[in-house]
This record gives sequence, C-alpha cells and structure tokens, in this order.
Amino acid sequence: METNTVQTETVDNGVNVEALIGAREALTEAPEAARFTWRATSAWVNGTHTRSKVKGFHGLGEEQNHHKEFTFDSDHPEVFAAEDQGATPVEYVLVGLAGCLTAGVASVAQNRNIQLRKVTATMEGKMDLQGILGIDGDVRNGFDDVTVRFDIDADASAEEIEALVAQSQKRSAVFDIVTNPTQVTVQVGR
Repeated sequence: METNTVQTETVDNGVNVEALIGAREALTEAPEAARFTWRATSAWVNGTHTRSKVKGFHGLGEEQNHHKEFTFDSDHPEVFAAEDQGATPVEYVLVGLAGCLTAGVASVAQNRNIQLRKVTATMEGKMDLQGILGIDGDVRNGFDDVTVRFDIDADASAEEIEALVAQSQKRSAVFDIVTNPTQVTVQVGR
C-alpha cells in the first residue's frame, strides 16, 4: 500500500513572526505602550562633517537601549567643497527608506510563508540644488521624486512578490515619513 507524504518546508527569512504578532496583540491591549520616541544626537566635527549617534529610545512605557551605540558620519562630497567623510544626509534618508521597506518585505514574506533568496532595493532621489544653494527660491530644498526598485528572488509568483512590496510600503514608517508632512520643531538651547 502506497502512502502519499506531504513534506512541508520551513520558511526562514530570519524574522520572528510569532514575536511580532505577539507584540501586536500585546500593544492592542495596551496602546499607551505603543508610543515610542526615537532619538539621535549629532555633533559637528569640522566643515560639513557631522557625527551622529543612536543609543537610547523610549518605548513600551520605559527607557530602552540598543545593545550598542551606533555611529553615523555624514558630510558632503568634494564637489561641494567638502571632505566627503560620510554619506550625505539625503543619502541617509534613502538608506532609511531602503532599510525599512526591505525589512517589511522580509517580515511579510515570513508571515506569508514565502522563502526569500535575494532582496535588493535600489533607491534614487532626484533633486535640484538651486533650492538649497539659494539660487532659486521657488525650487524646493528636498527631493523632487524618489524611485525605489526592488529585485526579489523568492519562492513566489510575480503577483505575490508585488503584494509583498505593497504590504511593506503600506506599513513602512519611513515611507510614511517621506511621503507625508511631519511636524518638525527646531529649538535652540542655551
């Protein structure tokens, strides 16, 4: 007598979906704990070179810390008469967007039982420097547009991959920050 055995493969994209779902359920019961405050400090080094650090944040109702402090150098390229000691601040925006969207793709894929083999996000932000250089006051200082191109190799159809990206975009904090106005308050301490 023959028996048909169905073998299920375990998908492992490195995302603990059970913990994410557990956190979502817990925060549904305690919405005040879902209020997070992220922080970064930045210190001028020289010229247009700045060093920023990230260590602590507030969430789940109390102060939290990353396992280590992260340091980011930003500067402008030599074509701006700078020393090119780090990525430009606008490039960090692209890096943040890429990281957030890619993490979302991995999380959604894990939750939908889709094995990823490769995910590459290529970001391109176009801007006219006449705004930030004060040449033309009608030209905005920021990006005119941003293009995100994903190259995804996964055990999924093209439609399933498009749905992964769409869900990631829908839930991305950085996509929301970049595409919607955010209240920013600048203060000067003494």
